[in-house]
Amino acid sequence: MITINPEGKITDVNEATVNITGMKRDGLINSDFFNYFTEKQKAREVYQEIFEKGSVSDSPLTLKHKDGKLTDVLFNGSVYKNDLGCVLGVVIVARDIAEQKWALNLGFANKELAHQNDEKEKRAAELVIANKELAFQNDEKEKRADELIIANKELLFQNNEKEKRAAELVVANKELAFQNDEKEKRAAELVLANEELAFQNKVKEKRAAELVIANEELAFQNDEKEKRADELIIANKELQFQNKEKAKQKIATKELEELSYAAKLASQYSLSLIEASRDPLVTINTNGKITDMNEALVNITGMTRNELTDSDFFDYFTEQQKAREVYQEVFEKGSVADSPLTLRHKDGKLTDVLFNGSVYKDDKGNVLGVVIVARDVTEQKRIASELIEAHIFAELATEIAEKAKINAESATILAENAVKAKQQFLSNMSHEIRTPMNAIIGFTKVILKTELTSKQQEYLNAIKMSGDALIVLINDILDLAKVDAGKMTFEKTPFKMKSSIAAMLHLFETKIQEKNLKLIREYDNKIPDVLVGDPVRLNQIILNLVSNAVKFTSKGKITVSVHLLHENDDKVIIEFAVTDTGIGIPKEKTGQIFENFQQASSGTSRLYGGTGLGLAIVKQLVEPQGGSIRVRSTVNEGSTFSFTLSFQKTSAEAELENEIMELDIEIKNIKVLVVEDIPLNQLLMRTLLDDFGFSRDIAENGKIAIEKLKEKDYDIILMDLQMPEMNGFEATEYIRNKMKSKIPIIALTADVTTVDLAKCKAVGMNDYIAKPIDERLLYSKILGILKKPKLAKLTEKLTKNIEDKKIKCIDLVYLNQRTKSNPKLMMEMISLYLAQTPPLITTIKQSLEDKNWDLLGAAAHKMIPSFSIMGISTNFENIAKKIQVFATAQEKLEEIEDLVIQLEEICLQACQELQEEFKIIKNTI
Repeated sequence: MITINPEGKITDVNEATVNITGMKRDGLINSDFFNYFTEKQKAREVYQEIFEKGSVSDSPLTLKHKDGKLTDVLFNGSVYKNDLGCVLGVVIVARDIAEQKWALNLGFANKELAHQNDEKEKRAAELVIANKELAFQNDEKEKRADELIIANKELLFQNNEKEKRAAELVVANKELAFQNDEKEKRAAELVLANEELAFQNKVKEKRAAELVIANEELAFQNDEKEKRADELIIANKELQFQNKEKAKQKIATKELEELSYAAKLASQYSLSLIEASRDPLVTINTNGKITDMNEALVNITGMTRNELTDSDFFDYFTEQQKAREVYQEVFEKGSVADSPLTLRHKDGKLTDVLFNGSVYKDDKGNVLGVVIVARDVTEQKRIASELIEAHIFAELATEIAEKAKINAESATILAENAVKAKQQFLSNMSHEIRTPMNAIIGFTKVILKTELTSKQQEYLNAIKMSGDALIVLINDILDLAKVDAGKMTFEKTPFKMKSSIAAMLHLFETKIQEKNLKLIREYDNKIPDVLVGDPVRLNQIILNLVSNAVKFTSKGKITVSVHLLHENDDKVIIEFAVTDTGIGIPKEKTGQIFENFQQASSGTSRLYGGTGLGLAIVKQLVEPQGGSIRVRSTVNEGSTFSFTLSFQKTSAEAELENEIMELDIEIKNIKVLVVEDIPLNQLLMRTLLDDFGFSRDIAENGKIAIEKLKEKDYDIILMDLQMPEMNGFEATEYIRNKMKSKIPIIALTADVTTVDLAKCKAVGMNDYIAKPIDERLLYSKILGILKKPKLAKLTEKLTKNIEDKKIKCIDLVYLNQRTKSNPKLMMEMISLYLAQTPPLITTIKQSLEDKNWDLLGAAAHKMIPSFSIMGISTNFENIAKKIQVFATAQEKLEEIEDLVIQLEEICLQACQELQEEFKIIKNTI
């Protein structure tokens, strides 16, 4: 199999091509494809035929080995393309038919032999008739005929072998079909690209909305300019009237001179008004010659005043005849308004204008000429053009997105059945693994809170660290959907990096001693003691790398180094490296070792064991945190795996695992009912709840739990899901539907897949916590649920304070400035806010209930810009920003509900005030 570019150069080959030509792979790459055939021109013609027709089948050619050996082949090929449909080259499969031709020639020889046998039999018959004494010789010939039959059977066997070869070619065709499947995957990626295009379309729509505002503001400015022009005309007419009255008066020469002087001053004032206009203004006599102009006309034409005076007015337009017709229309109708024309600067620059003009007369009513005001609308036309273009593009992008959505929905339906089966398997495996891990990790934490020797503390920390790392690994393997989607989350907690890594490396001491290796630790003391990051994920990365190093190193040493690369006021960048003196990795294999279930070779797996997941998980843990993983290796000398990560600096102390949060006095008397069937887990829950200071009762299954609820009041239930007699789902349904109880119920689940979690919500459980139980998370969830009634009272109090103090939520000063006090534009902006805000609040609340953090963050982000426009306090704006940050990062999720309640109150208050402002503005129009 060979791939060839449009220039006829080989780009890739398989091992069969190397064997049939006798050339090395490097020698074949970039060489002329046609050089390896006995008939180069014929091979070139078949190659051209592929580009013309798209493919060819079974063209006979002869390949030439470098030592002269010839191989007859059937030439099959087709073009291959990129995502846009552009032809990138040709894929060739040359099928060896040398054996097939040999079999064909053998068939011809066999037929000839059969023909000769027929002739001999005829001759034998004649000899029998002629001479019976030759009967013995005829018997010998019959034996020879039997031997020929045996030879024919041997030939039939060889033909069967050829059919087996044909079957092998069918397998090769299936490989080509697999490659087509890969192209279909690429098509799915194009669907994602279309969704990205739809997102860009939304951005353009936002830009279009901004252009609408800018256009309306420009229109407002144009209205102001028209008003000023009208005032100039009125001032002119008033001046004419005054001059006419003064002419009628017969006064002394001195009075006439005084009147003349006053008229001169008035004329200068008029000229100053004309010059103050930013729009080109010009007066033209009845012959079409310019008599006067302002500075704006000088600037827009590039001519001097002297050059403009007495010049033909129409020479400065791109369409002179149209300008002349508009000029004549002024004389016929007395005025024209908003006639579109284009002025031309002397250097070629064009300016779109709206032509407004009216005649002016003397005191006797005789027309003296025309006054023209040309309003520059170039920017306005550009904005209008962009709006049209954006609208067209938006419609096109929407159509593409709709098609992509239909394709995506079809693909989703096909995938759902497979996902359901996988989820059920993951659900079962999760429960079976997490149940014993819950006891191991839980009791390790309990023992760590007791008095221990330093060695005991060290070993238990190692057990705990190992258990935590194992749980993280189990999470990654079981939750395949999360891994495939790249949606792993990372904690941001203060921790002591040096002691954390040291405790993790302690796990390898026994294995290191068994293999007589040396473990060297290099830690940069310039690294701050406490950093903010995810210690469990970091330890899992290093654990996987060190585990590989120990596995593949039989002698020498393993070095774990941690070095500070960069530090500023906020963060540090650290490089981690694990170096061994093991078997090393061939250079050509370093690219594939980070893929799922891949090792350097199949022999590696047989000799050293392993699933090939370790380095793949390392890559998935490093890259989402903004880091990168690198490898340097030499066969039989060793390997170095290194990666870089950034960590936030902090002044906080690292959290101690055995520290218990101080309980509020008012909630210490909490009564908890634990429903759990496994004795080890019962003991663990009793221990944890006793440490919290809560009172607790234990029920072995749902049926016993219901009996206890009927006899005694509890504040909250911790409900296991899988139990005998009555499981957690059945018990919760009974409590909600039969007993009509609203007591908070938290599920204790060993299944963290979406199957059981969705069912928990459906039957009425308030929350869930995954096994192994994290005592801090358990305490936080209990506290959060039992404090919700207090939160509702707090919100009610906040609302009452706002109403009592009559504190205004909005300030429209910025909106007033932004719209230039244009009432219509202000009303439009307020209407837009009133239309979009309530649906956004609804989306935020529903997303919180569904735990759809991506949608929640996006809705909060969309709301943020409107706060500054409507003059809502930055303190309230920061609430929306916190919601966006927490939801996007999926951290501090327990605080989001409180923030959403506050945000809803603020927005409702803002909407009420804006409705009142809208009415006030409307009444002023």
